[in-house]
Amino acid sequence: MTTGRIIAGPSHPLASSLSRVGWCASVVLGVIGGYTLLALPIAAWITSPVVATMTVGGIVVVAVGCVRLLRPQLVSYGPAPLPPGDARRQRGFWRWAALAAALAFLAGQANALMLYGLIGSAGFDRHLDVERASATALVVALTLVVAPLSEETLFRGLAYPLLRRRTSIVAATLITTLVFACVHGNLVQAAATAPLGIVLALVAERTRGLWQVVVVHAAYNLAAMLVPPQAIHALAAPHYVVPLAAAWTVCLAPLFVRARSTGAAAVVPG
Repeated sequence: MTTGRIIAGPSHPLASSLSRVGWCASVVLGVIGGYTLLALPIAAWITSPVVATMTVGGIVVVAVGCVRLLRPQLVSYGPAPLPPGDARRQRGFWRWAALAAALAFLAGQANALMLYGLIGSAGFDRHLDVERASATALVVALTLVVAPLSEETLFRGLAYPLLRRRTSIVAATLITTLVFACVHGNLVQAAATAPLGIVLALVAERTRGLWQVVVVHAAYNLAAMLVPPQAIHALAAPHYVVPLAAAWTVCLAPLFVRARSTGAAAVVPG
């Protein structure tokens, strides 16, 4: 006689969904918790915030680099990316990536400055004070080398592939982008970097490499250092921010299509 009781095994949709949610939470808590446990004693030991951040970043690069080198299966997921030999597809992807990154810079920076003008940000003010009090060479090294390398190693080199082992491109992209924006510690930098985070995740999905996202990130930071503040301030108004954000959103569609076109059966025109 059967009891009619249904046991939700691993293949049950609800159990599968809960498992994915638990996995995502574990990855996020592991990344944030690990970084915090590493950063706190170093920040207490090294009085310079810039030097402390560079030290933590260097340790992150070495640690995650060892994981990727010694246990590559931990950060591998399917389907496999398209081979790099098709130059036409590569050019098509990178054209859209460059355009999306440029619009992410303009929309993100303009939106961040608009928010700063409207509500201010004590956290961003502290960030500026730290930069002004630090040696220029250290700030440049952190901005153009250490930050892009360490942040991409942690988020696109570790967190993103771990999430992609159990979730979709969209979920992994949104989660890593949210965490990436939040760890900057203030609303202004979070608003500026969130559009970039989405572009970087799609580049990571397409290339499965680290150096590509590091270069894009470094180029973004270089532009932030070189573009005159007056030019960005001129765009920090709703009638500029909204069209820029809309144009960036439109660019994401073809970039997403090309990023997810993996495997031998995928054929997408450049």
